[in-house]
Amino acid sequence: MKLTNKGRYAVMAMADLATNADKGPISLTEISIRQNISLAYLEQIFLKLKNNKLVKSSRGANGGYILEKPASEIKLSNIIHAVNEEVKTLNCKKNSKKGCNNKFTKCITHNLWDQLDQHINSFFETVKLQDLTKNN
Repeated sequence: MKLTNKGRYAVMAMADLATNADKGPISLTEISIRQNISLAYLEQIFLKLKNNKLVKSSRGANGGYILEKPASEIKLSNIIHAVNEEVKTLNCKKNSKKGCNNKFTKCITHNLWDQLDQHINSFFETVKLQDLTKNN
């Protein structure tokens, strides 16, 4: 299965924002310290989150980021897609004329990995950002 750090860190950072939403705008430095994520990496991630209208920024001494909409309306799939990530369990391109492993047929376990891919992506469609903050 492939979900890179970018997708994982984006979800972690957004969960941090949602958990601390009552404190007003949150700086990336605060998120970086709490979640042990590089500040430079967070800046890249938040540019994409902002461009996809998941977060808003404010400048100034008390500036930082807040969620663009309530955590109850943000699906994990929205976050993952915003940073150009996808969960991929297949080695081949699903609709390619070439099969798995660059052969002309699909591998014997192709359908298994395809079903897993669908299951994982469906899961991320059903889990909301708010769900991650319930135990905090």
